[in-house]
Amino acid sequence: MALPALFDRLRLPVIGSPLFIISCPELVIAQCKAGIVGSFPALNARPQSQLDEWLHQITEELAAWDRDHPDTPAAPFAVNQIVHRSNPRLEEDVATCAKWKVPIVITSLGARPELNDAVHGWGGITLHDVIDDRFAHKAIEKGADGLILVAAGAGGHAGRLSPFALVQEVRAWFDGPVALSGSIATGGAILAAQAMGADLAYIGSPFIATDEANAIAAYKQAIVDSHAEDIVYSNLFTGVHGNYLRASIVNAGLDPENLPESDPSAMNFGGAKAWKDIWGSGQGIGAVHAVEPAATRIARMREEYAAARARLAL
Repeated sequence: MALPALFDRLRLPVIGSPLFIISCPELVIAQCKAGIVGSFPALNARPQSQLDEWLHQITEELAAWDRDHPDTPAAPFAVNQIVHRSNPRLEEDVATCAKWKVPIVITSLGARPELNDAVHGWGGITLHDVIDDRFAHKAIEKGADGLILVAAGAGGHAGRLSPFALVQEVRAWFDGPVALSGSIATGGAILAAQAMGADLAYIGSPFIATDEANAIAAYKQAIVDSHAEDIVYSNLFTGVHGNYLRASIVNAGLDPENLPESDPSAMNFGGAKAWKDIWGSGQGIGAVHAVEPAATRIARMREEYAAARARLAL
């Protein structure tokens, strides 16, 4: 099945994943101008009224770019909505997205038919992130247009399954849009995701170490300095298992080797403190060697992607 037409604007088959606190209009705009989908969590806009301001800024700046660069139009952008009951803003945030006709809505931690219907009503599409085949079936049954497969090694709320296993099981029954997340940080890895059966790569952690990201300098440098072995998988901080930088856990006075288990019933996805002090990251950061503009990182990924395709063509 071909991707929806709005993805024709991509110059690299990548969605920049929504990063809590870190993704902001400046990063989204830079990603879209460079030819990948830029995205941000609606909850990053605080107070809620700021979401309208952000969507106005993104829409206007990308429209201006398109007018000035007709040969390289901006990629579409996406807004991430946390569907879990702990999010009291969901209805209001969806209404704001409807006002600006957000082209892509990424839904997380719950699938609701009424939300999918609302997005379809203004002409957008929905992609739902899942960690296994069971949740993938539920998302499509409830009206999602596509899936984001969050495999082992992804940053933040990561899954535990191998990307090979997860893509294989989903592609056995679903031929719609699929993005794959999990340690993807180079152009070669993007091509590998496609070779496995995904349409798009879903990349977050490398964009933390960019000039535009809303992260403190120490966090950005920690991404540069760390490797896969420095990632800790725990459910302590939000009630759902995720991957975090060891250095931030140590700085918080905790022992990364002896973290207690959290009560999943006490899930909290909107608390900024945990994400401010405990830094999420995926295992692919060994490929990140400097803090640089997002456009520079994406340009390098495009070069690596082209080189990888050329090698396979030999």
